[in-house]
Amino acid sequence: MAERPPEHVAPAQPATPDPADDLALRAIRVARRHDESKRFWRELPILIVLALVVAILIKTFLVQAFYIPSTSMVPTLERGDRVLVCRICYRVGDIQRDDIVVFAEPDPTPSDPGPLRALFHWLAEGIGVARPAHDDYIKRVIGLPGDVVEIDQGSVIVNGQRLDEPYLNAAADTRSFGPVSVPDGMLFVLGDNRLVSGDSRFPRPEGVGYVPVDKVIGKAFVIVWPISRWGWL
Repeated sequence: MAERPPEHVAPAQPATPDPADDLALRAIRVARRHDESKRFWRELPILIVLALVVAILIKTFLVQAFYIPSTSMVPTLERGDRVLVCRICYRVGDIQRDDIVVFAEPDPTPSDPGPLRALFHWLAEGIGVARPAHDDYIKRVIGLPGDVVEIDQGSVIVNGQRLDEPYLNAAADTRSFGPVSVPDGMLFVLGDNRLVSGDSRFPRPEGVGYVPVDKVIGKAFVIVWPISRWGWL
């Protein structure tokens, strides 16, 4: 029986795209992008509010950046340095001698901006676009509550022990002071550049006098700016 020759099979022709289907796909893509854009703009205010809340919570309870406005802590801190301050450190531990602390103005001039204005200022301060209502200071803790502090021709003596202070500015301050006993609930603080520091040696307004413990905002622990001066404190 003779074999039948194989039948010739023509190659399949690609289907001609339907213009209506192409338009439908494009319309679906445009509608999807439109929905995504609308969802983004609806969610954007919520994301901004959440970011602000997180920033305020971090600044209020954890870590805050501070700008150094003076030379009273030279050479440890230069004018223009920015430091990070741990706000939670003294909630879980005690203030120690030699800590560098930021504290609020001990006796600010009373003011009454009104509840609404105070709220807006608190929010603006929390996100870093407004200055604090009162000045903040940064100094080194020398005397704790109950300590007896004396300065003998520039050499600091606490409870009869002479302190080793390698951090002091090269321009020595040879003035004497005291002895004084640090009251309960108070701190005795000094600047490292003692020739120009208005600190606990002087009453307000020449200095800060004794600093109430409850006015301490936190402990400065690192220089973050400028980068050339980055380092732990």
